[in-house]
Amino acid sequence: MAAVRRLSLTAAALRAVTPWARGRLLAASRGPQARREASSSSAEAGEGQIHLTASCVQRLLEITEGSEFLRLEVEGGGCSGFQYKFSLDTVINPDDRVFEQGGARVVVDSDSLAFVKGAQVDFSQELIRSSFQVLNNPQAQQGCSCGSSFSIKL
Repeated sequence: MAAVRRLSLTAAALRAVTPWARGRLLAASRGPQARREASSSSAEAGEGQIHLTASCVQRLLEITEGSEFLRLEVEGGGCSGFQYKFSLDTVINPDDRVFEQGGARVVVDSDSLAFVKGAQVDFSQELIRSSFQVLNNPQAQQGCSCGSSFSIKL
């Protein structure tokens, strides 16, 4: 898809550590407790929802412009069978679900939603990396130590 702008590790790292990216100042990193306090994209937080943490919303507002949003996909691979894939995108497909909070949007296609429904999307900032992550995924049986791949409950 030409409209999809993939974030390479280098680009994601630069955006995370460069305070002048797109003229916006980065806010100080919040502690783990604040990052894990999820907010729902709607009043009724159902099983089919994706929850966005405050740090996720804040970071998306810093890096997205115009109609850009964060796309979350699940694909086969990784050390546990499935892996999360994040990218910035501008095209919403007919089978996509949009989760919005405070002006920040996360979009998940219907196939991927089956693997992440009820999970939290967080932005984590550490010394060795800064990244979007899926936390507390009720569909995952176990995950790898880096948190980017998982196996599903059968």
